[in-house]
Amino acid sequence: MDRKSVVQKHNPKIHQIESLSPLSIGNSEFGFSVDFTGLQTFPQLYETPLGTQSNWGWHYSRGKDLYNERDIEYQLFEHYDREVPYPMKLGNKEEAYHWLRQNPHRVQLGQISFRFLDEDQNEVDVAAVTDINQELDLWSGIITSRYVVEDQEVVVKTVCDPTSDSIGVHISSALLTTRKLQIVQSFPSPDVSHNSWAKATNLNWDQPERRQTVEIDNNDDVVLLKRVLDEDSYYVRWEKNNASFLQRSAYQYQLIPPSDRSEYSFTVTFSPNKISEVNSVTKMIKASQQYWENFWQQGAFVTFEGSTDTRADELERRIILSQYLTAIHSSGAIPPQETGLMYNSWFGKAHLEMHWWHSAHFPLWGRADKLNKSLQWYEAILPIAQEIALQQGYQGARWPKMVGIDGKQSPSPVAPGLIWQQPHPIMLAELIYRDDKSLAVLNQYKAVVYESADFMADFASWNDKEGVYVLGPPLIPAQECHRMEDSKNPPYELEYWKYGLETAINWAKRLGTPPNEKWIHVADHLKQPREKDGVYLAHENCDNTFTEKKHDHPSMVAAFGILPGRLIDKVTMKKTLLKVKNDWQWDTAWGWDFPMCAMTATRLGEAELAIDFLLMDAVKNTHLVNGHNYQRPGLTAYLPGNGGLLIAIAMMIAGWDGHNGEIYPGFPKNGKWNVQAEGFQVYI
Repeated sequence: MDRKSVVQKHNPKIHQIESLSPLSIGNSEFGFSVDFTGLQTFPQLYETPLGTQSNWGWHYSRGKDLYNERDIEYQLFEHYDREVPYPMKLGNKEEAYHWLRQNPHRVQLGQISFRFLDEDQNEVDVAAVTDINQELDLWSGIITSRYVVEDQEVVVKTVCDPTSDSIGVHISSALLTTRKLQIVQSFPSPDVSHNSWAKATNLNWDQPERRQTVEIDNNDDVVLLKRVLDEDSYYVRWEKNNASFLQRSAYQYQLIPPSDRSEYSFTVTFSPNKISEVNSVTKMIKASQQYWENFWQQGAFVTFEGSTDTRADELERRIILSQYLTAIHSSGAIPPQETGLMYNSWFGKAHLEMHWWHSAHFPLWGRADKLNKSLQWYEAILPIAQEIALQQGYQGARWPKMVGIDGKQSPSPVAPGLIWQQPHPIMLAELIYRDDKSLAVLNQYKAVVYESADFMADFASWNDKEGVYVLGPPLIPAQECHRMEDSKNPPYELEYWKYGLETAINWAKRLGTPPNEKWIHVADHLKQPREKDGVYLAHENCDNTFTEKKHDHPSMVAAFGILPGRLIDKVTMKKTLLKVKNDWQWDTAWGWDFPMCAMTATRLGEAELAIDFLLMDAVKNTHLVNGHNYQRPGLTAYLPGNGGLLIAIAMMIAGWDGHNGEIYPGFPKNGKWNVQAEGFQVYI
């Protein structure tokens, strides 16, 4: 396969203002999004915010210790013989509740823009910018932006350094010689501007007295700034190459390139510590070219060239762009937020039930190292998860749902009640282990696996009358529209409990130690999920699953698709999947629901149906020009949808444990699909 030609065939190309589709560059720990100018010149024209974000850049409004978990009210839910506290109640501690929900939040590190001037040195309007021609070369990670301003062509190359949180910019234009092109650095306030994250994504330029920029150095070549935000701070270094650098306001600086040449380059580096040296733009370009060529040449690959199904090229485009986007946004040292390093969703925090959707594809595509980085974070926050379990009276570790970099759970009317993130670290560790069968992996993650299993076994409750273990209440299933007090035995969670505990048992056996007897007893005696009228219900007490509750995630199908379905009847699941396809309110679903259903169809042997789900014509299944999975206004990038697509494709190509050996089992054998693939790991 000519990987390069396939990849570059799907380079995003922009010829107008695409308000939902800014292009991004990044290195997994840092991301920078640009408009059609190659910088962040016209953010007001973009519905998707133009972000400059990192995995280290976080802020606590008014200090780190303003509130803690003891400052909010806890709601008590009865779990059979006792009451369990959950931080789900607003009560009369509203200020503390919202502060803990919002803090820490990711920082928008800075906005870097062009300023174009006319003959009278007035700033020109966007209407004066014409002939837009922008392309992101996926093979090199370089964005080239071409356009005309005041009858003069401007060519900008924008690149991210793979080894530092730096961008490099090279400009070619006669506007430089007449000083009609300048560069502006603006620093917004880091504060959250609204209790609703969706209304807090716009940049906040208020309260300049609570932030300051200290100029540490300014010479012919370098400017070093220190940003101070309450108790937090970071550094910004400009390699400015003889340009003038001056302060325009309390939050804005201006770079004026020298006028003796029509080409000019500069770099900007963001860092939590002082920066002494960075690569030149030329070196950044070479490093980026090598980095992305290595990325595409290594790991798995698939192309559908030669297919006659009219959907094949679009599916290939989504696959290529999803690999690029998840490499930037979902392969860093901490679990990503759902919008990655684009902009803040849910105040910049990660949702750990989404970590699987972001990152499980990496080992399946031969890139286990990219998952391993964020999985190690669970080791760091293990004491926090153990404390949550202990506070609730359980053994082991209960992983939080919505977290910042500190790993502490956020109060929420929903998040603390979810349980399906609990087995995630077990499966993710197992996928990494399957990549190379390493004893080192078993030893590294055994504490995470064992502590997860201890909680899961203790959370399950024995029903003496039926002789089975049950889950909940209280719990909220993956389909979040159910009440804590009512939800019992959701199919996905039941099956995931079985899979997680059985995997922990296998880990103990591989390490030559006896597994916990409670793990074995629970795994062998979990109650089978309830069905009614031949289909599985959202949970045992939800008779109205396909009437009043046929919205949000149809997560019952995940029990046989994402999971092996040892508690599941195939005939019942097939009827359930078909009913979901025909009756579900797909405008209320989420981006990962489509690949989830495709995985179920694949495991059921319904390849045509799998393709139908992957490419269903639905708003939440939209993949924009830049490849991002659009969900709704305010949530224009949704990386679990991209990651989910890649997980499903891996399964559809390589199959799963115990499948019949059919080649490419998730693709129809109707003569319309020409699949060429290599390097994929078999799914569980």
